[in-house]
Amino acid sequence: MFLVKPERRRLLQVGATVAVIALGLASRAYPQFLPAALGKYPGDALWAMMIVFALGAFATRMRTWQLALTALLICCAVEFGQLVQTPWLVELRAHPLGHLVLGSTFGWTDLLAYTAGVAMAALVDAAALFKRR
Repeated sequence: MFLVKPERRRLLQVGATVAVIALGLASRAYPQFLPAALGKYPGDALWAMMIVFALGAFATRMRTWQLALTALLICCAVEFGQLVQTPWLVELRAHPLGHLVLGSTFGWTDLLAYTAGVAMAALVDAAALFKRR
């Protein structure tokens, strides 16, 4: 008998990605609906969640912990990439879409928000988006 690996439901991953993008954009457009003490960090956590779900749409057979670790490494790479301030990157980050994707300034606390977002997304992935056959 063949052993079939568990697989993510790609459509649910894409749906989760789109939903999290909408929530992330809303968190930046309407910050008054979130506690002021949280600042911009809900948006950062949602950005990290989006990375997990988008990656999960492609890596349908990757284990949840591997998916989470890969997503966290991507988030950290983007954050540490903000330390690089070459003229073409500064110009790219000045565009609204470039700023949403790449950010602009490095912050250690952003890494905490990414970790929280990846952890939350991993829980959702393991509970609802990863189908065991």
